[in-house]
Amino acid sequence: LPNGRAEDLGAECRRYEELIARAGGIDLQLLGIGKSGHIGFNEPLSALKSRTREKALTPTTLKQNAPFFGGEDKMPRRALTMGVGTILDARRCILLATGEAKADIIAQAVEGPITSMVTASALQLHPKATVVVDEAAAAKLKEKDYYRWIFANEPEWKEYR
Repeated sequence: LPNGRAEDLGAECRRYEELIARAGGIDLQLLGIGKSGHIGFNEPLSALKSRTREKALTPTTLKQNAPFFGGEDKMPRRALTMGVGTILDARRCILLATGEAKADIIAQAVEGPITSMVTASALQLHPKATVVVDEAAAAKLKEKDYYRWIFANEPEWKEYR
């Protein structure tokens, strides 16, 4: 992981990108989705071609993650994040989401327009992106029946049925 305590954060982000390149890229990128539709800490309005960098966190993200840091007053206001472009360079992307609280944002990310306001929507551009959700997180998807049909009939999913 990039060192968020490095003296020169810009240099640390460049070093991390170089490590990924030296390793031959990322085979599998496992992702969650934030309440604002962000992947990593690629907050709304993050460039879809962005690379690993320092990013200011939104109030929504601060509130969502504060319990992990012992309260909002202890929560860092900035984070190092792999960029959307870096994530999209992975050979395979899997996004996991569960629960009714994720239903609206999953529908926007999967079926809405590709937009920097919902950075997870950039996964629509990836040739090997898979979104795995439970029924509650899938509740607002308009094409649920089609997705179920694909899962039930496509050879690539046979081993998971």
